[in-house]
Amino acid sequence: MNNEHNTLKPSTPRREAGFTLIELMVVVIILGLLAGFVAPKLMGRPEEARRTKAIVQISSFETALKLYKLDHGSYPTTDPGLQALVAGGGPESGGEASSSRGYLEKRTVPKDPWGNDFVYQSPGANHYEYTISSYGPDKAPGGQGKNKDINSWEIE
Repeated sequence: MNNEHNTLKPSTPRREAGFTLIELMVVVIILGLLAGFVAPKLMGRPEEARRTKAIVQISSFETALKLYKLDHGSYPTTDPGLQALVAGGGPESGGEASSSRGYLEKRTVPKDPWGNDFVYQSPGANHYEYTISSYGPDKAPGGQGKNKDINSWEIE
């Protein structure tokens, strides 16, 4: 038999596909440098996100309060406060719900992003019909910087 077609070629050294140790080390160093620059900037964002969430929640309450007023002719008083939005009842209905689901989507009054109750007053401060406030992380009225209160009358 003739083995002309089955002859083996002499083996030539082939470079295996993949990365060298030096290439991997360069990538790890670059990732470390990027993490060192980016991580500190991301650390301040959670507080900003909480403040934004509180503003959105207050705006949501304001929408529900407007619907409540359309149905009942006035805003709820300080007592029962925002809880009136859950039941949907009003002063002229004897507290009975005019809406079977109330005015809040989840049928509960959510806490602010720091786990505290929102403060509702009617009549409100500064000559407003009502005010809604979150005292922020310090849980006390007033405050500066990150402890500054979030008030409905200051939201645009």
